[in-house]
Amino acid sequence: MSLGKLSKSKVQGQQASRKAAAALRRLTLVRHAKSDWSLPGQQDWDRVLNRRGQQDAPEMARRLRSRQLKPDLILSSPAVRALSTASIMARELRVPVERIAPDERLYLADPQQILDVVRELGGDAAHVMVFGHNPGINECANRLSAGEHIDNMPTCAVFTACFAVDDWSRLDWESGLEAEFDYPRNAT
Repeated sequence: MSLGKLSKSKVQGQQASRKAAAALRRLTLVRHAKSDWSLPGQQDWDRVLNRRGQQDAPEMARRLRSRQLKPDLILSSPAVRALSTASIMARELRVPVERIAPDERLYLADPQQILDVVRELGGDAAHVMVFGHNPGINECANRLSAGEHIDNMPTCAVFTACFAVDDWSRLDWESGLEAEFDYPRNAT
């Protein structure tokens, strides 16, 4: 084999690797951090984070940052506890506040509703982070994963996986690759 053909072959291999990597998208699902139930008569929508929730959110963001997992876009339920978790984690991940998009459809959403919201995004964002509520966020993680099953996503738990799609509209169940799961009380 000539040197010229070897070089051309290597270049083609590198180009194929770059195209494959460009087609991968990452989706990170986060259950809101621990909220405060102590105020009688408070509406579910308005519950704020308690002290533990305020500690867990930046810790989980630091864990993501240590693995260089910074989202391009953050979608969140507009419930106070979810949006607060998203804001704290965005600050810790150094994601500009303009990249946080509240979406009412994510409030207590089921897995199909979460999937539909993400599918609408098109192909611009390579890494999307979604903040929501159980049981929908847990069930969505399980349906997206091609591997392990998560029994319960505790508060502030994070599920992340890659998807071999070039556009979010092609996201489908059981297609998550390299799925990872972490939660605040998990020994790291």
